[in-house]
Amino acid sequence: MQTTKIVPRQAPERRRETLERLATERDVWVSTAHPEHGPHQVPLWFMWDGQAVWMCTGATSATARNVREDPRVRLGLPDTSDVVLLQGTVECFPDHEVPGEAAQAFVDKFGWDPRREDGPFLYICLVPKTVRAWRGEQELRGRVIMRDGAWVA
Repeated sequence: MQTTKIVPRQAPERRRETLERLATERDVWVSTAHPEHGPHQVPLWFMWDGQAVWMCTGATSATARNVREDPRVRLGLPDTSDVVLLQGTVECFPDHEVPGEAAQAFVDKFGWDPRREDGPFLYICLVPKTVRAWRGEQELRGRVIMRDGAWVA
């Protein structure tokens, strides 16, 4: 087995690469919790609008129920070798109340409009308060690249 030495990135490079991934990737792990039922984690499609992450799920799903009870959420991009975690409090929009530009951007990215489906859907919007990004142990120091909603670099 051959290992590759990871050269630690500085905060500006981590931020740039994180923003590129948010703009191009499709799936995100969504972690929520219910006060009685505990943690819940599912993958959802997401769309990054430059400021916020937008997701959509069935209005009666466990994720929808959980964020109505406790809007604190953690998101994780799926690559465990290139970790990106976002954390914050979500705002929820029933499909008939979602801002039009957010719904259209979701349609543009995925070719799917939940507002046209049978049954209600819930749009979930996360403006991150904390973002962490790291590749391997060498990057654990300095992994916080957004704190209190402001980019560190």
